[in-house]
Amino acid sequence: MCGIAGFWTTSALTEAPERILRNMTAAIAYRGPDGDGFFWDDSAGIALGHRRLAVVDLSEDGRQPMISRSGRFVLVFNGEIYNFQRLRTILSPLGHSFRGHSDTEVMLAAFEQWGVASAIEQFVGMFAFAVWDRAERTLIFARDRFGKKPLYIHIGDHLVGFASELKALYCLPGFEPRIDRQSLTLYLRHNYVPSPRSIYESVAKLLPGCLAKVKFEVGKPSIAYSTYWDARAVRDSARAAPLAGSEVEILDSLDELLRDAVAIRMIADVPLGAFLSGGIDSSLVVALMQAQSARPVKTFCVGFVESEYNEAQFASAVARHLGTDHSETILTPRDALDRVPRLASIFDEPFSDSSQVPTLMVSEVARREVTVALSGDGGDEIFCGYNRYSLGPRYVATLPEIAISIAQEFGCSNQKRESEDVGCCL
Repeated sequence: MCGIAGFWTTSALTEAPERILRNMTAAIAYRGPDGDGFFWDDSAGIALGHRRLAVVDLSEDGRQPMISRSGRFVLVFNGEIYNFQRLRTILSPLGHSFRGHSDTEVMLAAFEQWGVASAIEQFVGMFAFAVWDRAERTLIFARDRFGKKPLYIHIGDHLVGFASELKALYCLPGFEPRIDRQSLTLYLRHNYVPSPRSIYESVAKLLPGCLAKVKFEVGKPSIAYSTYWDARAVRDSARAAPLAGSEVEILDSLDELLRDAVAIRMIADVPLGAFLSGGIDSSLVVALMQAQSARPVKTFCVGFVESEYNEAQFASAVARHLGTDHSETILTPRDALDRVPRLASIFDEPFSDSSQVPTLMVSEVARREVTVALSGDGGDEIFCGYNRYSLGPRYVATLPEIAISIAQEFGCSNQKRESEDVGCCL
């Protein structure tokens, strides 16, 4: 996890731009405790800041903001490009040389070779970045396919600002954090504020799989959005051309994909571990990690003093079976209450996931020993592991009977009328 922040303005500032930029990155300093970096182009009015959590290439060669070899692109980047080594082997014969071995440097070479929009399609990873294109005088934002890394964008009258977290935007001149009532309504419905909205009126979250290009026209910023990856299109394509082969062959292919996906996420120059809950998803990830590791993988689990909610024993059983270096922490009611006052500053927006406290605690415990931790998050969404995926079809099948029952309760006169009135009643 790193932190990025910055702005582009065409108007005179009442405060030194360097001070504004430093205040923005200071607000999210905990995202990158290993150093900071700044870029300011007075003639263009562009400012880019970075807080670094060093994972790959711990030397100064991995420091950001980073400028491409030709000087055209200036990049601040949060995340990891997992296939950067493979891309490097493609780019090197094309004439690109590298000072260090960071993924950031490979990204810039890809921008030089293919252009930003085409290069993104080559990236496998989680990322949010801002890149200043000096030749086109364009500021470009991008976010990974599933939106794992956050990116907030503020559009003002003569200024555009961006940051990994909302709190950094408070430092921008003229920024007013006015609550967006529509976003508040969506939060009450979904238990979080969905993209592209944010809790504030003048701030938007860049959608997953999207790219945004900012230009200034007559002194005011304009932003053009485009989609480089669409989950629906991928789904429709898969439906149109189902996998061929036997069940065994398909399972072998899945095993190969999962092993590769885990392996490239284990590339790091710092200590690495995993969150282990004892469920299928995290257990599978840890099993694949251990199968490709020369030493016991460090695993971390948080349990509860209430036995009906405690699943730590399952994590311990998996850890013993796989031979990991396992750490278990029991979360007490006092532990949870002590962390509640910090939640608003950590999440910036209203957020109602009940797992936020144990996730915060297991992250704190893991950080004492490792810098990077893999988890099983996303497995249930991909492999239909939640109960609603199996229960949903059954509920849908009974909806007509439920609708008729409700309609009769409200005194509807006939079946056709009932179906219409139910919508009104509900």
